[in-house]
Amino acid sequence: MAPKQQGGRVVTQQTRSLLNISVNILGIQLLSTSFGYKMDTLSYLPVQPGVGMEENFLSLDDILLSHERLPIRTECSFPRLGFLEKSSDTKDITEGTKMELPLWLSKGLYEKKRRVLSVELPKIYKEGWRTVFNADPNVVDLHKMGPYYYGLGSQMLHFDSPENPEIAQTLLQTFIGRFRRNMDSSQNAYNEDTSALVERLDCLEKALFTSGQSGLNSFQSWEKGQASQLTASSLVLNYRKRKINDLQP
Repeated sequence: MAPKQQGGRVVTQQTRSLLNISVNILGIQLLSTSFGYKMDTLSYLPVQPGVGMEENFLSLDDILLSHERLPIRTECSFPRLGFLEKSSDTKDITEGTKMELPLWLSKGLYEKKRRVLSVELPKIYKEGWRTVFNADPNVVDLHKMGPYYYGLGSQMLHFDSPENPEIAQTLLQTFIGRFRRNMDSSQNAYNEDTSALVERLDCLEKALFTSGQSGLNSFQSWEKGQASQLTASSLVLNYRKRKINDLQP
């Protein structure tokens, strides 16, 4: 068992590193678009999502991810919390009850030393679906199966499961297997409707696709000689309009 656990740690570290690279790419792109010529079109500065098992609670994606519901089984009774289980009329949650809890609550209650609850794997991370991903990850509609496939899968590594090494390996190979095709699509869809291309993507993949599209548009602008053109800020234009109006009788 020791070599398997050691290998699992290596795979988990590889998964975090790869996701970290992706988030760093997004961070550079978001900063350039936020403080560049598109600054006046954004109402807020986007915050990067967390990487791996870490979370960023200033990120809208992480907030939505933390509300993903997980199937759990209680390992002890919870007095006066029966209202959490909608299908039960009892006041207490008894030991052995199967229910669904959001990710943030499951992580808060989960302890390795004292078993309060055990978390079951969502079906998309079980062996059957892992076999599908290993065969051809491009055939799966990740958005339909769950828009936070990579983020939720990384969070599942927080729970002590014997399948964690296999989950981490599948996350890594799925990302690698889908990355090239997604980026090729983003680089070859200039001035085209991309809704059909992105509707099957995970949220992380959609962000990478958007980043690739932005890079393509910037390159096309550079080829046309439009990249070096300076445009006045909307604040300056509005100030000039107000000044002209003040001068008019």
